[in-house]
Amino acid sequence: MLNKKILILFVCIALVASLFLTSCTTQEMVKNFGGDMVVELDPGEKLEMITWKDDSLWYLTRPMRADEFAETYVFEQSSAWGMFEGTVTVIESQK
Repeated sequence: MLNKKILILFVCIALVASLFLTSCTTQEMVKNFGGDMVVELDPGEKLEMITWKDDSLWYLTRPMRADEFAETYVFEQSSAWGMFEGTVTVIESQK
């Protein structure tokens, strides 16, 4: 009887956790729980700045100049305990 109650409790916890995790966007998951995310800019766009506002990732771009080339930027989160660290990779491309 006790094993059945434990099994039911475990299933309920797993269901709640899966509902919580699937309701998060990729941005929320990376910022709050760690992981990796890739942002591919439109061809000919140059990254100027990137920041978080709550759980949303905001990035400022501008047109790439003729003398510039595409770059890849890797932003890594460093937490105090070394847990839940995320990485955002921004990829530029030429026109």
